Amino acid sequence: MKTIKTFVVVTVLSVMSFGAFAQSISTTASTLDRAEAKIAAQAAEEGASYKITSAQFKNHVHMTAELIK
Repeated sequence: MKTIKTFVVVTVLSVMSFGAFAQSISTTASTLDRAEAKIAAQAAEEGASYKITSAQFKNHVHMTAELIK
């Protein structure tokens, strides 16, 4: 029983620490290249890399990314 409790605590703490590093950012621009350049600039400002999670294009581009430290 004590082993199960320890496992649960370790699992919860590892998930919490991973969530502390992930930060979502978004931007809008007229083209995909400009939107990605803005995301890259924000990531560089934070000292992190990024992963684009969504991009939508209608009259302008709305792009969302996750910063990875």
